Amino acid sequence: MAHKMPREIAPGVFWIGDCLAQRHKGKVYHGYNAAYLIAGERASALVETGHPKDFPVIERHLGELFARGIAPLKYLFVTHQETPHCGGLGRILARFPETILCGDVSDYHLAFPQYEHRMRSMDEGDAIDLGGRSLMAVEPVIRDLRTTWWGFDTGERVLFPGDGFAYSHYHLDGHCGLLAEEAVSLDLPDVSAVFADLALFVKPIAPTHGLPITDVKSTVPKVQEGLKAAALVPESGTNEKVAAVAAAS
Repeated sequence: MAHKMPREIAPGVFWIGDCLAQRHKGKVYHGYNAAYLIAGERASALVETGHPKDFPVIERHLGELFARGIAPLKYLFVTHQETPHCGGLGRILARFPETILCGDVSDYHLAFPQYEHRMRSMDEGDAIDLGGRSLMAVEPVIRDLRTTWWGFDTGERVLFPGDGFAYSHYHLDGHCGLLAEEAVSLDLPDVSAVFADLALFVKPIAPTHGLPITDVKSTVPKVQEGLKAAALVPESGTNEKVAAVAAAS
């Protein structure tokens, strides 16, 4: 059964956002473009902005959390400059005028010159103090872009790997809002998309495009298995289009 969002996946770490339906080989899959709120004693940080279509949902989720007494939003950290990760950046900065954008902020000033004074560049190991916990920029195992950083919550050791650990889920099976370990019918070889090895020193893993992982030791090998299987399957998409065009001509 789907779980109501926002959802606390670790003490003070809240999963927010909505699903995006995707069609692939005759099936309909759901995938997340998730955002996460890390609540400290003095300030909160938002990791990712979600897909632009999801801003009303994310704004509502944030409002619900702040109504509970969560510390105010002071920082926004995005892993890299792609639409599912930073597409709501302008709206977040406009809605929360005291929020500072952190991470590799290259080029954001070109799109949002009015917010350039609210952008703080981070390098590997730099941390944002939220009070009682920090959000640290860590080297990505998967570097989607030159500017990619992953995030790490020092309080509950939650990893925010952006496009790492990305996979879809089954909407009709009620997976929306579930943790990876709760989605018992989830076939990871079927839905896995992106993975890379890393030392399992983290506790929860909070991917932008997959269900949050709380049992790292048991679930990560299943993701690995799925990606190994996926590596043996010919690429779809572009190849299918080329074949279709060739057949038509």
